[in-house]
Amino acid sequence: MSSQILCAIDVNQPDTDAEVLRIAHKMARMDEAHLDVITVVPDFGMSVVGGYFDPDFHDKAVARARELLDDFVRDTIGDAANEGVRHIVATGKAYEEILHAAREAGSDLIVIGSHRPELRDYLLGPNAARVVRHSDCSVYVVRPADQKA
Repeated sequence: MSSQILCAIDVNQPDTDAEVLRIAHKMARMDEAHLDVITVVPDFGMSVVGGYFDPDFHDKAVARARELLDDFVRDTIGDAANEGVRHIVATGKAYEEILHAAREAGSDLIVIGSHRPELRDYLLGPNAARVVRHSDCSVYVVRPADQKA
């Protein structure tokens, strides 16, 4: 049984990640667990690429991601369920931020989608594979319907 579940989604892929969130929500209800939902904004500010963006780009990106995350969760699992969910918007490398959030929250389960992998990644996308490999807790990987064999 889980008491703290972290669901990692990409707000830019609502069609595929809606199923990930529905499954995480169902698992949280079954176990009467608390559900956190995280999305990660890439960090452009620390590289050469950052020089091409306005100084307030990051703050605007985080604010927009927060809006999208709230809308996504509400639209996917409903208003009442959304009120009990903690929304996390992190900045950095997706897998690192997901693992960090899971450790900080004391999550005992991470639910993540596996997005279209490249051949070198075999069965999982690169972020899902890294989360599975480095997580201190169980990880449930949801494969989109169009990837199932």
